[in-house]
Amino acid sequence: METTTSHLPADMSHADVRRGVRARLSYLASHARDPVSYAYTPPPGVPWESADYTVHDTFIADAGAWRDLDIDTNGFELRDAPTALRNPGDADEIEAICYAEAVELALEVTGGTHAYVFDHLVRERDPARATLDFGRAARGATPAANGRIHNDYTEVSGRRRLSMVLHDSDLIPFARHFSLINIWRSLRGVIEDTPLAVVDARSVAREDLVRGEVRYPRRTGEIYLMRHNPAHRWCYFPQMDRHHALVFKQFDSRTGGVARFTPHTAFDLPDIRPGAPLRQSLEIRCLVVHA
Repeated sequence: METTTSHLPADMSHADVRRGVRARLSYLASHARDPVSYAYTPPPGVPWESADYTVHDTFIADAGAWRDLDIDTNGFELRDAPTALRNPGDADEIEAICYAEAVELALEVTGGTHAYVFDHLVRERDPARATLDFGRAARGATPAANGRIHNDYTEVSGRRRLSMVLHDSDLIPFARHFSLINIWRSLRGVIEDTPLAVVDARSVAREDLVRGEVRYPRRTGEIYLMRHNPAHRWCYFPQMDRHHALVFKQFDSRTGGVARFTPHTAFDLPDIRPGAPLRQSLEIRCLVVHA
């Protein structure tokens, strides 16, 4: 895996430099074509990931230094949104409690009229702190942190998701537009070792995004991976705790004037203190309709 160094965006102030970290982010290699990743043990002789990745030493700003963050402008917002969840290991409790919380939060952040949770995923950092990769393991195992820069939906799969969630709902013809929102939070207190970095959607060019396949046992998904561009502006929220929720946009059916995709990745903080708890996180995916 090749390592290179990226330059600080020209409009970053010296104050921003003091409020951030440098860390290694895993971009799709410039020569990679038609990347495929497996979300289950692949057939014999087939690699988990077909593409090569390039690690770039990257400045990741403390998002607390950024003003007036907005999901339609930057692609993400941090909200103070405590959860009533008590048992993170109970999938039924997550669905019973966190899904309703997510619907309320998604509508509040986006101004949508209807919201539907269609998926969630609990991730845990590998206890051996192995090098971050796609974050999938053998079927039935808890997914690890995903260290590949990606966006969960493409232009095609984002539009397909509307009909997958709503099927033949009477609401579809009345939808002015819709979006796919991720809500990400810590399940184990303050995140000290493997936070989530998000890129300002305004700094991502359309040609940076590369369609990739994710193969599951019964279906094939489609995501965007991302090639390196020194214009990318990365940030994270230090000391995210259980009462915080990072809300970010993965697709917007509007094609102009708003953030549409927000690539993101887990990364290892430098100088992790001995005994720092392993990151355990919950991500919830919502369809938001504006009717």
